[in-house]
Amino acid sequence: MKPFQVAAAAACVATLLIAGAPARATPPTGVTATLTYDETVGGTRVAVRRITIAPGGDTGYHYHDGPLHAVVTAGTLTHYGADCQVDHVYQAGDLVHEPAGPHNVHIGRNEGRTPLVLEVTYLLPAGAPFAQDAPPPPCA
Repeated sequence: MKPFQVAAAAACVATLLIAGAPARATPPTGVTATLTYDETVGGTRVAVRRITIAPGGDTGYHYHDGPLHAVVTAGTLTHYGADCQVDHVYQAGDLVHEPAGPHNVHIGRNEGRTPLVLEVTYLLPAGAPFAQDAPPPPCA
């Protein structure tokens, strides 16, 4: 590297250290998904996925651009809101509803000893992803 390149690199590192790194999303761990239906009707994407979360796994903090409806078919889902508090524990057979929007950041965890399986129906704007990653809240 030339001296000016070293100085420029050092300045960038110093800026990041002083300003702080940008907030990072929390990626899911131990999650697999199988898409079983996906169709756009008008401006709405209707999709169904079977999501499995291994024991100790989680979805990472995220939100959805449209409402989500799910059924827990096996295991237990522990659902945390943006305040880091458990807002509900869902057992096999329970229905789950998650409202849309960035003001509904949440994380789902499998705190049990067996796989958690969810059948999830998404009602999203056409072209929207299944979820939007979100940085962990300050309490996390």
